[in-house]
Amino acid sequence: MPDGAGSGETMVRMVSQPCRPHAVVARFVVIYGSTRSDRQGIRAARFLVRKLEERGHEVDLLDPLGIDMPFLDHMYKEYDEGEAPAWMQDVHERLDAADGFVVCSAEYNHSVPAPLKNLIDHFQQEYFFKAAGIATYSAGPFAGQRVATHWRAVLGELGMYTCSIMFGVSKVQDAFEEDGSPVEEAYDRRVKRFLDELEWLTDALKAKRKKDGAPY
Repeated sequence: MPDGAGSGETMVRMVSQPCRPHAVVARFVVIYGSTRSDRQGIRAARFLVRKLEERGHEVDLLDPLGIDMPFLDHMYKEYDEGEAPAWMQDVHERLDAADGFVVCSAEYNHSVPAPLKNLIDHFQQEYFFKAAGIATYSAGPFAGQRVATHWRAVLGELGMYTCSIMFGVSKVQDAFEEDGSPVEEAYDRRVKRFLDELEWLTDALKAKRKKDGAPY
């Protein structure tokens, strides 16, 4: 399955556009998961970054292609302070600063992509009691929906609260330009409800953490 072209993007993008009255200015990390040479899903990830930015949020695209990351040996929490590898410390800080997440995933053999699972599994406490939206895509007509149920279980186990609404992209290679601009304008309409719920849940959890802290 092809999976998005282009090099990894690891920058934080700041925007100053006014957000809609109901929108909550928050910090999101869009976690993308393919390192394949002909990947197309990066287009969907960039689209989600664009749409969150349009709502006034601060967005960080986390792409494993731009990270020199080994297979999981030790999680970040297993290192003494100051002893984690530089790449892991950087990702920890980005995840820890986030108010919410979007996991943008392909479906490989009815399950999760190995690079994305490997990246996510290196961390844990950074996710606790934060919102997560699940976005899936495929090169064919079914939008990678079979992987979504896997991610709901994984993200819940890691302490995230996932949105009930999921965002799926069929024929991702034809849906967006390289920079994430939609070829099919319907995606601008379809993503609205997904992001509305993500904002609502992010706001609710952020307010609760600020008021009472986390239970553990």
